[in-house]
Amino acid sequence: MSLTIDHVTKRFGSYLAVDQLAITIPENEIFGFLGANGAGKTTTFRMILGLLSPTEGVIRWNGDKISYEESDRIGYLPEERGLYPKLKVKDQLMYLGRLKGMSKQQVLEEMNHWLQRFKVTGYANKKVEELSKGNQQKIQFIAAVLHRPKLLILDEPFSGLDPINVELLKKAVVDLKDAGTSIVFASHRMEHVEELCEHLCIMHKGKPVVHGSLRDIKSSFGKKNLFIQGDFEMSFLEQIPGVLTCKQRLEGVELQIENEEVSMVIFKELQGKGFVRKFALEEPSLHDIFIEKVGASYE
Repeated sequence: MSLTIDHVTKRFGSYLAVDQLAITIPENEIFGFLGANGAGKTTTFRMILGLLSPTEGVIRWNGDKISYEESDRIGYLPEERGLYPKLKVKDQLMYLGRLKGMSKQQVLEEMNHWLQRFKVTGYANKKVEELSKGNQQKIQFIAAVLHRPKLLILDEPFSGLDPINVELLKKAVVDLKDAGTSIVFASHRMEHVEELCEHLCIMHKGKPVVHGSLRDIKSSFGKKNLFIQGDFEMSFLEQIPGVLTCKQRLEGVELQIENEEVSMVIFKELQGKGFVRKFALEEPSLHDIFIEKVGASYE
């Protein structure tokens, strides 16, 4: 079921939160949203969920407007914590699962599966407030996926997690996608979006500044990164036409160049200068593209 956001605008008084957003999110894959705070990501998610109504435009899932009837097929992990701190974990998950139309037996089966998978079975009888931030995030993730949603919206799902638990959750997200869940995913961490998402949208002040497949976005960017390790001084490379930036690193230099052809010129210039240990031409990173499109004001 594809999700279509058709020229959607959202205003709060005179403030324009989302401005003419028009994208289609393919089914059965992970779609990434990138943007600084205030870019319009969370407002977009709340409109998808029906918590906010668009000022203009329409959002359709599988060709129809999302209504209350579809809510049991959608999962949402908000950026802010949304659990009841005084409730025990098992009571919290039972309550939320029953709200989604699950039987007690279904909730118990899914709850046990996820608590074991996330290595938090010992916390079932603890109050949510007694858990660390990382373990609270795991429980909140479980609450979002307990009912096996067909559409899952994850707003900063890895916040508060250490690297080991980030990998644990990433694997769970990929497995859900492979099992047929369509996932919309927002993160400040560009390496996570780069790793998980086939398609993405970069938002800035409510507008989509880049969207499409990650492969096409990188290809159309044109610029390349070139990393060179050598046993000689290489600052002369920044004078070569087509070299846009030249950063000295402890183990070599990192260049951004206009295109692939410039790398051939550089390769020739290196001949006879000394031993070259590494000469690696790479696609631009999502970070490079983000900074160019949105600006260095991103935090």
